[in-house]
Amino acid sequence: MYIIMLGAPGSGKGTLAKELSKEYNLVHISTGDIFRENIKKQTELGKEADKYISNGLLVPDEITIGLVKSRLSEDDVKSGAILDGFPRTAKQAEELDMFIRKNNPINTVAVLLDIPDEDLIKRVVKRVTCSNKECGAIYNTEFRPSKVPGICDICGSKLVKRDDDNEETVRGRLKIYHDNSKEIIKYYEDKNILFTVKPNIYSPTVLEENISKVKGYLETHK
Repeated sequence: MYIIMLGAPGSGKGTLAKELSKEYNLVHISTGDIFRENIKKQTELGKEADKYISNGLLVPDEITIGLVKSRLSEDDVKSGAILDGFPRTAKQAEELDMFIRKNNPINTVAVLLDIPDEDLIKRVVKRVTCSNKECGAIYNTEFRPSKVPGICDICGSKLVKRDDDNEETVRGRLKIYHDNSKEIIKYYEDKNILFTVKPNIYSPTVLEENISKVKGYLETHK
């Protein structure tokens, strides 16, 4: 099974993807991780991607698609994967569909986390992350605080706030997201494989609720 995670910046799709990865024993594939790994290894596509990323530009479809196809050809994703950050456009979605049909024809579902912008802004500006890169746990000082303020519950490292987690930057990212997400959401709606979750971010058990909703949907759409 392939699970495609969709949602605005700060919607929690990365966190949910990691939990679903454990639940279904599927590899969690993040395009950001793919870019960093290929840049680190200095692959040809990695070098091309770095030219755009280092200048703050979006990586073109053909490079992104090539990197993701390469990753999806590896042995650890034969039973499927959870895709986080890909596809972002209808062209990418079409390429992914063709790749799956040709190489690994198994079920695909898209999960959309739909949260009002004002709630997302509140969530992101109060977000803090574990400074230990190997842990990377995410907290929220209002909705999901750590047990000890400023300290990660999991590994005990210091929690830090990203410089770009401010209201102005978040509003800019949300505008870009909305401008670019319409076609990909419609693409999966038209294929009748889109499942929309409307999380209550004020609930202390919002992650568990999201997992339960997605599991319930997947059980009836095997």
